[in-house]
Amino acid sequence: MFLALRELRHAKLRYALISLIMILIAWLVLFVTGLANGLSSDNAASIQYSSVDYLLLSKDGDQKITRSSLSGQSLNDIGKFVQKDDAAPVSIQMSTVENENKKIDVAFFAIDATSFLKPQLVEGKMFSNDRSNEVVVDRSIKEEGLLLGDKIKDELSGKTFTIVGFSKNQTFSHSPVVHMNVKTWSHLGRPYSKETMNAIALKTDKDTADKIERSYSEIEAVEKKQALKGIPGYQEEQGSLLMMIIFLFIIAAFVLAVFFYVITIQKMNQFGVLKAIGAKTGYLAKNILYQVFLLSSVSLLISNGLTYGVSFMLPASLPFVLSPLLALGCSLLFLGVALLGSVLSLYQVAKIDAIEAIGRAA
Repeated sequence: MFLALRELRHAKLRYALISLIMILIAWLVLFVTGLANGLSSDNAASIQYSSVDYLLLSKDGDQKITRSSLSGQSLNDIGKFVQKDDAAPVSIQMSTVENENKKIDVAFFAIDATSFLKPQLVEGKMFSNDRSNEVVVDRSIKEEGLLLGDKIKDELSGKTFTIVGFSKNQTFSHSPVVHMNVKTWSHLGRPYSKETMNAIALKTDKDTADKIERSYSEIEAVEKKQALKGIPGYQEEQGSLLMMIIFLFIIAAFVLAVFFYVITIQKMNQFGVLKAIGAKTGYLAKNILYQVFLLSSVSLLISNGLTYGVSFMLPASLPFVLSPLLALGCSLLFLGVALLGSVLSLYQVAKIDAIEAIGRAA
């Protein structure tokens, strides 16, 4: 440790440049991770952040919510397995609404206003199950200039709705969700009504979900995480971004390994002299690892600060979500990659011949 700190102080510029490279690489990794997580949230937040455990879908729907179709009788039948408050029907339909000649793509969600599927409000009030033509909309739609009390018109049916509340984290397929009751939904002329629905959301355990699936041949119980993959484009989008992040880590490992290897090669003579006067290979290896650990830790702290700092300046239309836990996980993985990249340097130190190195130095 003593040797590592002395060397860092002696070659400030060299290690400052290495730290700068590490900061930029780590910053890129964290930023892309935040964008990937943000896109995931923007595509499926309405389900991802709900308290749903399982979704009951029709087996012929290929585990895709929008393709599924269940009868109202199905909701009555599963009452034998779960309590009434733990099962909630939901119908979903992509659509376009108009406001003062401005068209906005949205996702209509028909739910029971008293069920656990009701969204979390940030402004206004929840619609009532008794009234029609009242809706709660995700707050992202405010970017289009909409406010409480404004009216939106469904392009297909021509029906007009009044916005009575704004919710948060309620997007589906990159579109703001418009929540409404079944009564309002029935006025749309859509294929799903009180008698039919896309899915039944459950708050239950795996055993109960399996019992329901075994009891009805036309129904399958899909775990929430699996149901997210059925959202159009979700799996493909996340797969591409995940590959980008993996390649970034691989590139980081190679770049850092080369940097530390070159620096080690430049110090071969010094290491040889240290070995000749009694320094053990283990001692020299510990100093290299300490240098890598210290440089990586400082670089990661700065990178995390830059990432969160920039995230506050991003426009609301650019989805970016990086939780502290996710940032910590990425940072620990990056630290592991940096330490792994120093293995080649450790190998070079281990095979140094003291006499040969002193001869070259002389």
